[in-house]
Amino acid sequence: MAPEEKLEIVQVLERGRAEFLSSVAGLSEAQVSLRPDPARWSVLDCVEHVTTVEDRFLGWLENAKRLDSPRVDKEKEARLLVRVADRSVRAQSPEAALPAGRFATLAQALDQFNVNRTRSIQFAHDRADELYYIAAEHPRFGPMNGAEFMMIITAHARRHAAQIQEVRAALEKN
Repeated sequence: MAPEEKLEIVQVLERGRAEFLSSVAGLSEAQVSLRPDPARWSVLDCVEHVTTVEDRFLGWLENAKRLDSPRVDKEKEARLLVRVADRSVRAQSPEAALPAGRFATLAQALDQFNVNRTRSIQFAHDRADELYYIAAEHPRFGPMNGAEFMMIITAHARRHAAQIQEVRAALEKN
């Protein structure tokens, strides 16, 4: 992988982190636990879900199989970055990634989010030369290389940053 590609992936992950953290800025612990209605997630639920999913994806990448030749599809990476973040299409979370009260406070959840995002960035940095040579199976998108997973990690957090903004807006109306 060219140095500029590695830098681009790291920058995408960092921008995604900033956007996600910005979505929860200024919320109190009381606010983050409120649900706009019983069928919707709270802000804390969203943060827990994003944190859980990123940890799972990193585990898949750390144990990914090595391909004999690189699989590079820059167009797919760009499509995933847009498609996954798109809130107009509903997606069902797998059971293992559903919010389950793993964190008592937003601070705890954000600490773990930052630990996971730092791991993702370190993985992208340390294994940049391998990202197109490793592959894992995503349950919804099928086989993907490491760079594609990095795009999904970022887009997934952006998707839920938008969801958090929706929750905030709904709570302000109440």
